[in-house]
Amino acid sequence: MNEIDKRIIEFINKHHVLTLATSRNNIPYSANCFYVYFEDENMLVFTTDHKTKHAQDAIIQTNVAGSIVLETNLVGKIQGVQFQGKMYEPKEDLLKRVKARYLKRFPVAMLMKTNLWVVDLSFLKFTDNRLGFGKKLIWGKEASENIS
Repeated sequence: MNEIDKRIIEFINKHHVLTLATSRNNIPYSANCFYVYFEDENMLVFTTDHKTKHAQDAIIQTNVAGSIVLETNLVGKIQGVQFQGKMYEPKEDLLKRVKARYLKRFPVAMLMKTNLWVVDLSFLKFTDNRLGFGKKLIWGKEASENIS
């Protein structure tokens, strides 16, 4: 597997809200979630209730997509990541590890029922206009996933 460009990792680690896109029966849906990025496993971890539409969608169709963006009016500073991956609920040891780290980053989550989910990333496209207008850095687990 090829390495992820450090600029992509730095961008993902700087932010904390993702937009998640799911689909069921050809009907798309999106939701915003606070996340923590696990660099070694290349996964995003977030919490959502089982009753939410995006969780129900992902139970049936695990392929998801999403984005993480820097909000700016300055075209030369536009940055954002688009991603694809598989969404699932972590179990056992993985659940313990992601829960500890998620609660460390977002301690307020201790006050509520926390249902953690993971997006195992398979594709990342980082647009960074600071590197040149429309400059994209692309990573994928497989070459066929490297789309523009």
